Amino acid sequence: MFTGIVETCGRVAAIEHSGEGRILRIDAPRLGLAECRIGDSIAVDGACLTATGIEDGQFRADVSDETLRCTTLGGLRSGVRVNLERAVTPSTPLGGHLVTGHVDGVGEVVERAPAGGSERWRFRVPEGLARYVAVKGSIAVAGVSLTINAVAGREFEVNLIPHTLDATNLGERRAGDPVNIEVDLVARYVERLLSAGADSGDGGGLTLEQLRQAGFGNG
Repeated sequence: MFTGIVETCGRVAAIEHSGEGRILRIDAPRLGLAECRIGDSIAVDGACLTATGIEDGQFRADVSDETLRCTTLGGLRSGVRVNLERAVTPSTPLGGHLVTGHVDGVGEVVERAPAGGSERWRFRVPEGLARYVAVKGSIAVAGVSLTINAVAGREFEVNLIPHTLDATNLGERRAGDPVNIEVDLVARYVERLLSAGADSGDGGGLTLEQLRQAGFGNG
């Protein structure tokens, strides 16, 4: 589990083919690898990978063919900067939102434009994910926890402050670039609760009024 608060950016040092998958070697001298162990989870541009080797400020991770197909990791090249976050611990401040590192799909940067002291960004999500996107809800883009300001069909808008643009690799993205998207975990559970009764036919799903009373959908 992660928070979507990127700790640092690393660089892809090497990519090796391994059957249908690949092995990534990532330089991450500022990630605190001295505290990591083989088997630990590290989010790379929002995709949860397992560290299979750690040495000299660098970690290695195996990437399956499934992950290559379903995320932007299949398009990585040596030298590219990637967002990095270690898995949370009981003492980790939850500054963003709950992020699993299980990418739901690859979205696209549609537009970025100045907005006062920040930038307004517009993204497009793949078919089927728009129903999980809500105004003032959370979403992870390339592993970065963001708050949604506006929604129109499959597109949503966020504001990015200078710190986020500097501390992550989002500042290097341009219109048309692909980005990993992970929708809010809570939204998926709410959908499941709503559909449970309909699926079973026993009326066991929560009603909209029950969800409102629980704090969902107020306002």
